[in-house]
Amino acid sequence: MGDVEIKYNSLIDPILERAVRDPDRLAMVFIAEDGSRELITNAKMHEDAAAYAQALQAIGIKKGDLVILVLRHQRELISAFWGAMYLGAIPSIFPYLTEKLDATIYKERVRALVGYFNARAVITFQEYKDDMSVLLSGMKCPVIGINEVVAYEPESSWEPVDFSSGEELACLLLSSGTTGLQKGIAHSHRATLGQLEVFVQALQVRAGDVAVGWVPLYHDMGMVLSLFLPTYAGIPTVIMSPFSWVRNPKMLFWAIHEFKGTLSWMPNFAFNLCVRSIREQDLEGLDLSHWRVLINSAEPIRYDSHMMFIQRFAPYGFRESALTPTYGMTEITGIATITPLDQSPTIDWVNRHELQEARIAVPANPHEKEAMPLVSSGVPTPKAEVIIMTEDGKRLPDRQVGEIVLRSEFVIDEYYNRPDLTSQVIRDGWYYTGDLGYLTDRHLFVTGRKSDLIIIGGHNIHPEDIEEIANKVPGVYPGRAAAFGVTDEYIGSEVIVLVCELRHQADDKKKLEIERELRYRVVQELGVTLTHILLIEEKGWIIKTSNGKIARAANRGKYLRLKEH
Repeated sequence: MGDVEIKYNSLIDPILERAVRDPDRLAMVFIAEDGSRELITNAKMHEDAAAYAQALQAIGIKKGDLVILVLRHQRELISAFWGAMYLGAIPSIFPYLTEKLDATIYKERVRALVGYFNARAVITFQEYKDDMSVLLSGMKCPVIGINEVVAYEPESSWEPVDFSSGEELACLLLSSGTTGLQKGIAHSHRATLGQLEVFVQALQVRAGDVAVGWVPLYHDMGMVLSLFLPTYAGIPTVIMSPFSWVRNPKMLFWAIHEFKGTLSWMPNFAFNLCVRSIREQDLEGLDLSHWRVLINSAEPIRYDSHMMFIQRFAPYGFRESALTPTYGMTEITGIATITPLDQSPTIDWVNRHELQEARIAVPANPHEKEAMPLVSSGVPTPKAEVIIMTEDGKRLPDRQVGEIVLRSEFVIDEYYNRPDLTSQVIRDGWYYTGDLGYLTDRHLFVTGRKSDLIIIGGHNIHPEDIEEIANKVPGVYPGRAAAFGVTDEYIGSEVIVLVCELRHQADDKKKLEIERELRYRVVQELGVTLTHILLIEEKGWIIKTSNGKIARAANRGKYLRLKEH
């Protein structure tokens, strides 16, 4: 990859340019929840954004104002997002209220964010407008229903705001936490454009590429790769509702088949879900031969997940070299490391005991009893530097586990309106990620999170390892297991709790069989004992973050409240 050369002053420049130069070219396909397709040209994308911009301008929204979008995953969400940006306002997509979320808590968070971030407007779907207006009464934050904007006739002579420097804030992304006030993460247009050029070079984006994605647009992976990157690079993007996808994972594969998709991305749990949930008869006639990049990011990458995915979908043309693990976070609007293109992911076999006890990645023979495979997240991108640090700030050599710390010109300077949080993670230009990992031959291997470590008698246990085992036990719903430590004052240490949702209703005998299998496998594979296993038949009991990660702290709290009663 060469130097990072930024081609535009703002994220809206490519939309404006192509609406004039190539108005009838396909820009986006939106697959609605009912499966219907909406095809949007360059000209239509511009017209829709201009309509929203003028509707916002009519109620007094101006450059620099924060606009929150509380909308389903629908085409209007994208139009409203670009429309706010056309004004120079700062759009922020808030997760949509679903049946899995507590409505009272959800509304409290919306109101808290509007107040704390001083939002100047909220755009929402029409049937929720009255409730939202009541919720935000007295906050000087008008609420706009999408029907009001759809009916708005934009003026053909209207011009978007001019971004002369590129240093203006582009949008606000929210952290994926489930407790407390979510952090606002805002990047300038210039920083975001710089990361997009990194993606273009790293993925060798070219004419003929088609992006296909289901990851929510309020998540940085969805926002950057489904929306920003295709717009910047001038390639079509196919976007589907994440709620539809999780109910019907084969949607992604058939969209790639239908539109000859070449680029896609998803977190590790989705690999397992696709393998286990898609029936063989649903794949008949599928062609994945043009799929050249599948990014795995946003959570620890699992060797078994990759192997299962390859084995299952290779007969339909999927190539192992398409797997592209990366490491990144919202704070840099993209990636810090990436696997070199057209190379199979690098696997490091290490001694599990040494990794957990001594925090050293000692190479091991794959056939040894204690051997475990770790998948590389790639090597640093241009403009990014990655190091491993101890708790007291000392830099560690290769193969020693510590906190992943990185530096890049694309790292945020501070959290939006939260200087109190900034100093905790950004020091002397370095961002302290809170993730654990090690380096070897420039490759980064992520091993877990500092905050989620379970410490028993001085031994470090990674909950991801326990959850991975649980997800393979028959009867457990894949991706719906949460492991965490709970302090036991009697023994003066933590004990391990595992909560699992079950696929189906089960009688006591079946539950006992599942529990025995869980205990046996965890002891066999990790050498640790589960103190308590809670098997749940209620769907959606396990709490996840807005981007699909297991929220272990929140699940621990829910478990403890349950025990009190």
